[in-house]
Amino acid sequence: MIKIIGFLIAVFLYNSLTIAMEKKPYHHLPDGTFRNPEGSPVRSKDVNFSYRLFSKEKKKIDLTVPAGHVVDKKKVLSDLKKYENEDYIAWIGHATFLIKLGNTSIITDPVFSKNAGPLIFGPDRFTEPALNLNEIPKTDLFLLTHNHYDHQDMGTIRRFPFKDAKVLLPLKLGKYFRPYRFKDVNEMDWYDEIKINNDLKVSFLPAVHWSKRSLTDTNKTLWGNFLIEYKGKKILFACDTGYGNIYKKLGKKYGPIDISMINIGAYNFKPMFEKSIYHTTPEEALNVAQDLESKKVIGTHWGTFVLSLEPIMEPPVRFKNNANKFGFKKDDAIIFKIGEFKKIKDILK
Repeated sequence: MIKIIGFLIAVFLYNSLTIAMEKKPYHHLPDGTFRNPEGSPVRSKDVNFSYRLFSKEKKKIDLTVPAGHVVDKKKVLSDLKKYENEDYIAWIGHATFLIKLGNTSIITDPVFSKNAGPLIFGPDRFTEPALNLNEIPKTDLFLLTHNHYDHQDMGTIRRFPFKDAKVLLPLKLGKYFRPYRFKDVNEMDWYDEIKINNDLKVSFLPAVHWSKRSLTDTNKTLWGNFLIEYKGKKILFACDTGYGNIYKKLGKKYGPIDISMINIGAYNFKPMFEKSIYHTTPEEALNVAQDLESKKVIGTHWGTFVLSLEPIMEPPVRFKNNANKFGFKKDDAIIFKIGEFKKIKDILK
């Protein structure tokens, strides 16, 4: 009798566990890690990254910054004042943007440190942030897409001057903020929505990427894109992402998108391997924007750190020159200077 009862209990527990797992979304794995949307590209087992070879090839890259790539600091500070009552987007560098919508000021993936890595390690900036951290305007909303060092910068997080900002981030990243007196930290799963105020809503959407900050935490935290909806307008700020079928699905569900902000740098790893499946090329970024039924697309994630082996000014050229192949006019593929402000209404002209 005891054996029968034990058997029945075991069957019950097994069935309960099976049912619980069946209810978990596809991107949640049984071991607590995460994976990309179904049908996403998979990294080839033949890919062999070599830090020695990468460092050797990286030394060959010309880091000469063209005149005009960076706005003069005096003008940046002047424009910050000039546009304080406007809805705008401004580029601080890499994936760090200021977005002002009504009375809400937003910052994306803020990185103000001199290098993208732990302590003194990791690639150094070859262009400075348009503003120092103590010069940014009062920030209401802090968006973090994933935990890579060139996006989640602990030096910036520790020193961030507006601890009362509402922080939106992927699952399992809240632990990096709570010890530093942030008062409103919100972890989000894909397709979660948070209403910021009567005019503003933010959704967290899938991306084709991964997460890692140490040797033992691969994909233990989530990653994703933010969709910002404000007074009938939609702005998508992409996590680092590769191209995947998920964008056609997101386009059908959420499109058309007024402005898509998508990574266009850090894709070339020749001679080690052809390209990264986790970072779109400029052409793939345009393809993502096309799938999202975007009206305008802004190139992000370039011109600040050397994370791959393409020439530093190649991404914007390819981005602009290939716009028409994906249904955009050349002017619809928008490139910012570091420190440049653009009014939302001018972007959407």
